[in-house]
Amino acid sequence: MRNPSLLRLSGVILLAIWKRRNSAPVNNTTPSPRLLSLDVFRGLVIAAMILVTDPGTYAHTFHQLRHADWDGATATDMIFPAFLFMVGLAIPFSFASQVDRHATRAALLLRIVRRAVVLFALGLAVNGFYQYHWQTLRIPGILQRIAVCYLVCALLFLLVQHAAKRAAILVTLAFMTLVVYWAILKFAPVPGLGAGHLDSYANFPAYVDRSVFGVNHLWAYGTTPGRGVTYDSEGILSTIPALFTMLIGILAGNWVRKPPARPDAGIALGLFLPGVALAAGGLVLSPLMPLNKRILTPTFALFSTGIALMVFAALYFAVDVRRLRRGLTPLLVLGTNAIFAFVLSSVLTTLLAIHFVENGQGQSPHGWANDHLFGPWLTPNLASLAYALVVVALNIALVYPLYRKRIFLRA
Repeated sequence: MRNPSLLRLSGVILLAIWKRRNSAPVNNTTPSPRLLSLDVFRGLVIAAMILVTDPGTYAHTFHQLRHADWDGATATDMIFPAFLFMVGLAIPFSFASQVDRHATRAALLLRIVRRAVVLFALGLAVNGFYQYHWQTLRIPGILQRIAVCYLVCALLFLLVQHAAKRAAILVTLAFMTLVVYWAILKFAPVPGLGAGHLDSYANFPAYVDRSVFGVNHLWAYGTTPGRGVTYDSEGILSTIPALFTMLIGILAGNWVRKPPARPDAGIALGLFLPGVALAAGGLVLSPLMPLNKRILTPTFALFSTGIALMVFAALYFAVDVRRLRRGLTPLLVLGTNAIFAFVLSSVLTTLLAIHFVENGQGQSPHGWANDHLFGPWLTPNLASLAYALVVVALNIALVYPLYRKRIFLRA
């Protein structure tokens, strides 16, 4: 049953933790001090997330618009790693702009902690919307993982000030996360089951999540046949390899900002080739440990981070080097208010799924639109895709007034 007091409280919290910032208009025809390709990349990732989250029906979706059932990887599986990568990529730019405004290290530290807390709180608010029941509230989540990774990676960036040392340290730490997590997956024993299992029940990260949170606070769809809920795809230990992706994002941001910091093809190539190497490394090592997004195996972290690097390199070359700007506005609308767009899309998805009564049967706006607007004249897969595209367009339309008025909301 809906809890009005908690719903109102969550609304107050969501409003209180946003800050309104006016900044220079994002112009898609003239030079901008912003890295325009980063905003486009953010917008592309948000749009892709909405597209795969809101099909007309999950029973009829194209293969690449679904997550892999367990082992393997699809285009959909690349979306969340891209979130982590783009947050890391933005850190050097964000810190540089604050230093230019004479922010002290203490102020930067406070901002890091505050932002991490806000992102984590937003994640809990999104998980609980619109009915907040602590007994079944999912504690891990997408924004929660971003918050933890941001806290760790931003603190590392702040504490290591020497540029050359910073790059070496971050590279070393990034690959150490994969080695450590590989060892955990292979050698940490689950009581009564042993070590080295990579299925949805007996893998060690799943055991830790069940032990720490209890199954009532895990992802409701992280199930094992015959056992119910057994794992969470954004759990505690699988956050370790997620740090790898964000740290590589920071290194990419440093590379783009290197003097003289003017866009050129060499910088794009310096992003693309490491992306190829990382993706190839993940594939080459996959016979030893499969690609798996659900428990974020090290091979998947390598592969998905490489894909993110290559996609961003292509966007950087097209948008910032070649200055191809036509048709970017929809992506810029989402990308310049990325966190707000993420929260809005999550809320909208939930609202569209609320059932009303039609002829004595439960029906949601989501189901009605798919069945009545698209189902009668399209094949099931195309009808499902058409509905998702309409939801993407709706989200863009809802965020557009902020973009038009140059209101950029930051956590």
